[in-house]
Amino acid sequence: MDIRKLFAIAVIGTSFAASAQAEVVSQAYELTMEQFTAPTTANASISFRECDDCEILRMRVSDATSYTVNSKQVRLEEFRLAVAQLRGSERASVTVLHHLESNTVQSISVSD
Repeated sequence: MDIRKLFAIAVIGTSFAASAQAEVVSQAYELTMEQFTAPTTANASISFRECDDCEILRMRVSDATSYTVNSKQVRLEEFRLAVAQLRGSERASVTVLHHLESNTVQSISVSD
């Protein structure tokens, strides 16, 4: 067998093995403002429904959770104010990034 073919087979086999070990570490949720309840403090929780008929999900936030409004990182107090102002807006959306292993929210983004 040609050495190039052998090398190509080895590279392809290695890449398949590496991709088989990929692990999902986070899950993102896309929500409307009406489906989302913001945290009250830095170590509280959020709640939301993915759909009108779905169960309410609750997830813990922490001091490490980041908050973003229209691509600008803000403190929790500013985030809560923006959520209150955008409540009822049909254009506004919320993205929650949930870290599965720690079972905490990594980030919450709001945009209008």
